[in-house]
Amino acid sequence: MAGLMETIAVARASALPSVSLAPVAGSSFSGRRSSVRFSEFKGLKIQQTRSSSVSFSSFSKSVPRRGGIVCEAQDTAVIVPPVNDQTWESLVIGSDVPVLVEFWAPWCGPCRMIHPTVDELAQEFAGKFKFYKVNTDESPAIATRYGIRSIPTVMIFKDGEKKDTVIGAVPKTTLTTSIEKFL
Repeated sequence: MAGLMETIAVARASALPSVSLAPVAGSSFSGRRSSVRFSEFKGLKIQQTRSSSVSFSSFSKSVPRRGGIVCEAQDTAVIVPPVNDQTWESLVIGSDVPVLVEFWAPWCGPCRMIHPTVDELAQEFAGKFKFYKVNTDESPAIATRYGIRSIPTVMIFKDGEKKDTVIGAVPKTTLTTSIEKFL
């Protein structure tokens, strides 16, 4: 963006009018008037800094920073494909092998924590299991049909039927155990 805002300013308290506490008719409040003055606040500033290098075992890149924490979750490759209302029947229900489906949403922190685990399992069980992700914000009908009330939720389907459910950001071993029951 060409017009990137580099500084955010907040009005100083000294620029605000003072608050006056006056008695209200019919109350037992004393007739004395007083003023409250807030201490001076110099504002908030976020300044852009130089880019820094970020490297993980799978990739390395330069990331612009603004003095805060950088989230790399959105930049990683998607190994597990999405499924939606239109593709649900053919990809999940009609599958000839067992299917693991992760129900998630982009705003869900625990969902982002479990994504790498599901991606690893997709690589480990390739050919034996299929793996898909359902964004519950984009496909609420599927989530409603299966009673999804908490995300992340992982469900395993075999022969078109729901066989197992795991709720929450659980360790990889928990998901592996669930998968191995249906091999």
